[in-house]
Amino acid sequence: MSYEMIALLMFSSMMLMLLTGQRVFGAIGGIAAIAAIALWGTGGGDIPFSAAMKLMKWYPLLTLPMFIFMGYILSETKIADDLYKMFHVWMGPLNGGLAIGTIFLMVLVSAMNGLSVAGMAIGATIALPELLKRGYDKRMVTGVIQAGSSLGILVPPSVVLVLYAMIARAPVGQLWLAGIIPGLMMAAFFVIYIAVRCKFQPHLGPALPKEERQVDAAEKYRLLLSGILPVAIFAAMMVPFVMGKTSLVESSAIGALTALVASIVKRRMTLPILVTCLKQTLGISCMFMWIILAALGFGAVFDGLGAVKAIESLFTEQLGLSPWMILILMQISFLVMGTFLDDTAMLVIVAPLYVPLVGTLDLGMPRNEVLIWYGVLYTITTQIAYMTPPFGYNLFLMRAMAPKEITMRDIYASITPFVLVMVTALAIVMTFPQIALWLPDYVYGR
Repeated sequence: MSYEMIALLMFSSMMLMLLTGQRVFGAIGGIAAIAAIALWGTGGGDIPFSAAMKLMKWYPLLTLPMFIFMGYILSETKIADDLYKMFHVWMGPLNGGLAIGTIFLMVLVSAMNGLSVAGMAIGATIALPELLKRGYDKRMVTGVIQAGSSLGILVPPSVVLVLYAMIARAPVGQLWLAGIIPGLMMAAFFVIYIAVRCKFQPHLGPALPKEERQVDAAEKYRLLLSGILPVAIFAAMMVPFVMGKTSLVESSAIGALTALVASIVKRRMTLPILVTCLKQTLGISCMFMWIILAALGFGAVFDGLGAVKAIESLFTEQLGLSPWMILILMQISFLVMGTFLDDTAMLVIVAPLYVPLVGTLDLGMPRNEVLIWYGVLYTITTQIAYMTPPFGYNLFLMRAMAPKEITMRDIYASITPFVLVMVTALAIVMTFPQIALWLPDYVYGR
């Protein structure tokens, strides 16, 4: 059997296991282990061992539990709730103001946690009931929460970009900085869309009644200070890193410690909450470590088979595709896979193939910049895939969290304009790579 056929058999077997509901790390790691032993005998057992050692020596991985812990503290102690109360008072007088405030909330929650699930949970439990109660269109608000929560995997500290960095062997700090401007640009596009549409269709996002806006100045500024606390925590973490005063791991420790101190000072931290945060952090961190380990092992087997070179030859020599056409086909494949897989599964399945191939394409940039830029393109594409019917990841999360009056048909209909906005943002970042590359070049260039 040729190496190409072995690689195809591995890939199809892995997809079959995933479609039958097996755990991601079990399906990927199991296929890699079986293939390694079948191809190279007992010596193939060195591949998972080598992958484990590589994982244990990857110092930036320490940021993962730190940021997850910080996010759970801010969520479990309800410090994130203060943000929405602030937006409720300050943005309520505008048509669509609470929906715009929800987008801001999602951006800040993303900057605290790095997981889209956290943003979805906070948006569905805090913002959704308030928006519906105040007469907002159910399709509008459902789309707002789904679109806003997808920013969690792009705005730093994105956990997905940590995984990409490990697999692509790219610097996490540069990837995070590369995600900031595209993430804020996409959030700005969402805000513009909401503001323009609610201006011409005020019934979709009515302003708060005057009696609900009658809050004295002292209370408004108290809410403002309370809502600014999460922003201050994020600033305390990121500003020293951007200025070059701390390393990435040190900044993550500062963020976790600052969030813990803030929760204690505000008397929100209790022993049961601390235990819950620690347990959830341990569970999520271990899950991601197993997935990275499985991905490294799978990638090592693919490298040994020469599958990457075979695919490169197929695209560039046999099919004669241009580098940009290859790049577009990759993004389309992510959209297709996103109908039944989450972002982590997509990354570990195709990264061993796509990342080395992207590094060889002649796109007019150095290889390291191409890998950073492609990390942002991948992340935006998976955001879109999250919301693409029939089986987008966010669609079913919303169905599980939304009240009964919001049907699956409403959820499907709600995402169309936001998907179009995200596709526009993807096209802009693809056309103008410096949108993603300018900030890391500026910070690390100093």
